[in-house]
Amino acid sequence: MTNPDPRLVIVEDDPAFARTLCRSFERRGYAVRHAASPEALEKLLESETFDYAVVDLKLGTASGLGCVQMLHQLDPEMRIVVLTGFASIATAVEAIKLGASHYLAKPANTDDIEEAFGREGGDPSVPVDTRKSSIKTVEWEYIHSTLVECDFNISEAARRLGMHRRTLARKLEKRQLR
Repeated sequence: MTNPDPRLVIVEDDPAFARTLCRSFERRGYAVRHAASPEALEKLLESETFDYAVVDLKLGTASGLGCVQMLHQLDPEMRIVVLTGFASIATAVEAIKLGASHYLAKPANTDDIEEAFGREGGDPSVPVDTRKSSIKTVEWEYIHSTLVECDFNISEAARRLGMHRRTLARKLEKRQLR
């Protein structure tokens, strides 16, 4: 009896990027399914199980962190990689706490993701940077931790940060890695 193809779900709201990832993983022998939203993922999980997952952190107005939690609760052994164009320490920590195996900043390709699936645990030999964070980095981290607290609701985050919603939106557009 041969082993079935590894089963992968890609949770991504950008149709072009999702299509590219799906095709690339299918060429590598994965059985791939796609969900564009947390609701679509929930419906898919009613009838299917997966070995691996790639979850975009920002799914339109929704957070991918809920998807990470849902997938991990369903199968704690599933290898979950979070991809984001909005990388921050706060969201990385939350993703790992909720069950993600790894967290990658975009742009990431299929090789990067597949390597992350195969990595077990952390790397204690990673050098600790002694350079202090800049004020811009500290501001960026604070903004993102507030966004996580607000489940990526920009209006609520702007209110909590004491800034105009459009100002926050401009700051997010400037630092976007997509």
